[in-house]
Formats: sequence, C-alpha cells, structure tokens
Amino acid sequence: MKDILPKEMEIRDYVISQIKETYRTFGFQSIETPCVEHIDNLSSKQGGENEKLIFKILKRGQKLNLETAEEEGDLVDSGLRYDLTVPLSRYYANNAGELPSPFKALQMGNVWRADRPQRGRFRQFMQCDIDILGEPTYLAEIELITATTTLLGKLDFSNFTIRINNRKILKGMAKYCGFPEKSYDEVFIILDKMDKIGMDGVETELLDAGYDKTSVEKCISLFQTVTNDIAGITYMKDTLGECLEEGTAEDLITIISTVEKVKGADFRIIFDPTLVRGMSYYTGPIFEIAMDEFGSSVGGGGRYDEMIGRFTGNDTCACGFSIGFERIIMLLLERGYEVPGAAVKKAYLIDKRATTERMQEVIAKAKEERERGVQVNISVMKKNKKFQKEQLAAEGYEDIEEFFV
Repeated sequence: MKDILPKEMEIRDYVISQIKETYRTFGFQSIETPCVEHIDNLSSKQGGENEKLIFKILKRGQKLNLETAEEEGDLVDSGLRYDLTVPLSRYYANNAGELPSPFKALQMGNVWRADRPQRGRFRQFMQCDIDILGEPTYLAEIELITATTTLLGKLDFSNFTIRINNRKILKGMAKYCGFPEKSYDEVFIILDKMDKIGMDGVETELLDAGYDKTSVEKCISLFQTVTNDIAGITYMKDTLGECLEEGTAEDLITIISTVEKVKGADFRIIFDPTLVRGMSYYTGPIFEIAMDEFGSSVGGGGRYDEMIGRFTGNDTCACGFSIGFERIIMLLLERGYEVPGAAVKKAYLIDKRATTERMQEVIAKAKEERERGVQVNISVMKKNKKFQKEQLAAEGYEDIEEFFV
C-alpha cells in the first residue's frame, strides 16, 4: 500500500474524470458497493487464485470467541473485496428490481489482495470496471471494448493490442484433444503460460502433469498451425467441428470485425487462442489489453453468464471489462504526462510584516482571480525567498507576485 503525492494525485483525479466522462457517453451509470463482503461471497470458488489473497476480518464483540474456536469459520465472517465483480453480482441480485435491463454499470473503488508487491502491483489498489448485465448478445462485448479503447485513446495511449479469445473455443479444443473434462481448468492454466514459457514449456508441463502424450501432441499441433486473425478462428471452427459449440466462431468474428470498423483509437485487436484469464467464472468471450511499454496486461475482462445466478438462482447474462487503473497511472507518470488544460496557477507571497489591511487586500485580489478560474496559492514570504520561489515554480506556479508591507 502506498501514499500518493500531489503530482500523482493530480493525474489520478484527471484520469478519473476522463473515465466517468467517457463511459457516461456510452450509457454507463456509476454505482458503489461496500469494501467489505461476507466471507461466503468472497470464497465462492469463482475468484480463482485471488481467493487465496483475501484480507479476512475477525468477528466482532460477542461473536468472537477465541476459546471455543476450532476452525477459521469460527473466527472469520467477512473480508475486504479482492475485485469489483463479485460485489457487483451481489449488488445486482439485491437490486435488480430497481435497475434497467440491460444495466450498464460503472464502478470504481479500492480493492485489497494479500499479494507480493511489485512494479504496478500493490496490496491496496483502485479498480475501474464497466459491466453490462442482461445483454445476451455480442453487442455487450463490442460496447465494452469500444468504450475502453476510446478512453485509452483520450489518455494518449496508442499501438496497444486487444487480445481476444472465447472460453468455449478453449473447451472445444480440450475436448477435441481428448483431455478429461474434469481437468480442463488445469490444462487452461498451463496454456495461459504460453507467453512466458513458450510452446515447448507448455508441452513439458502438460506431460509432467500426467496427460496423455497423444492429447498433448494434438494440442501443440493446433497452436503451431493457428493464426492470430479471423482466419485462425475459421481454422479452429473447421478443425474442432462438433467439439465447438455452434455460433461461437461466428460471434467472435463479428466482435473483431465490428470493433476494427468502428474503433476511434490506434490499436490492434487479435485472436489469441492461448488467452485463458484466471477467473473460473468466465463463460464466453474473454479479452485483455497488452501494452509493450509495460510488458504485461493492463486490463481485461469477459463474459460471466453464470455468476449472478449463484446469488439469485436465476442466471443473468453479464459481461465486463476492467482497466488496470494503477498500471495506467504508473505508465503516465513514467512518461512525464502533463494534465492537459490545467488551470492557470499563480502564487502570492506576503511579507510577514504586512499589515492586516495589506493581507486583506491580497486575499481579496486572490478571490477575484479564483472566480475567473485561476488557481491562487497565498503564502507568507520566507527568509530564503529564492528557494521558496523555486519550489513554487516546480509545482507549476509560473506567475509569482510579491506583496510587501
């Protein structure tokens, strides 16, 4: 967890304003959920590896009895949220009757994971999610990708890549290769390492995990042949045949071709058959944002049509896209990003011997400037005036006036 200094806070505030302004033009509405969720919701086995990183909260008052506790459940009843998707699902289950359908939600807020801190990753960090609930067609995916890439374009990002796949293609491939259905998730996790350990590494891990050599060779052969474009999707459709759910390939082709045609930013969208995403709740198309300057994903999402039903008993179509807010901010800071159209900044330095009338005169002048939108900082003049002015200049105060007795 980290403290945030004023320079970074200025950029964060600006990015938040751009997020809200941009997503609002696509019809998304802001919501908020509590940072604390019931432990059963957080531990529903839908959050993948993140469920191992929950900051758990002890029961309070008389409910907490250390002497009689025999297992963790006797001590813990809640935890800090590790993402915004699980809280959104509970939120929608509780409030669906008062919300439009489909519902386009924008949610921003801090989440917590007991993770190992590293570049672009903290234990407390802000997430920014947009989700469309109640829309069963690929229009949801197209809107989410278009809105997110439009935002990144406004923040001067270009030449990034949207990687897209479909969980149904992964399952069709696993079935075609002869992997046991109960082992699909493990196979997918190994495939997800393709960009880190290469095809040979994936083949070795699958064999070391005890999978049939014929199945492994069949799987590797698929990836050696498939391409990262629409032709690659068509190849998967023709090769997998009945193992692939009808309409899967066509829907993915429509998403890619439509985004390419209507995009308003400079980026590529490619089919990536190795893309898995770690959350087991994904049921259809999945996507990530790759940026060369970061070397990893800076956002991702997908369709999760079965999660909300675990709260309500009735499945609700749902699809979401989350940008890596902290990583975006880090990249902007590293490139020396300046907030465009920032207010004019003036500084008034008052001699410490100035009369009350003189001070009131300066404050009145600052009031007039502020009413015109100018940012005015009033300070008492220090003994080392030169250093004081240098500090103000470093903070962006180029117009510095001195007021003496």
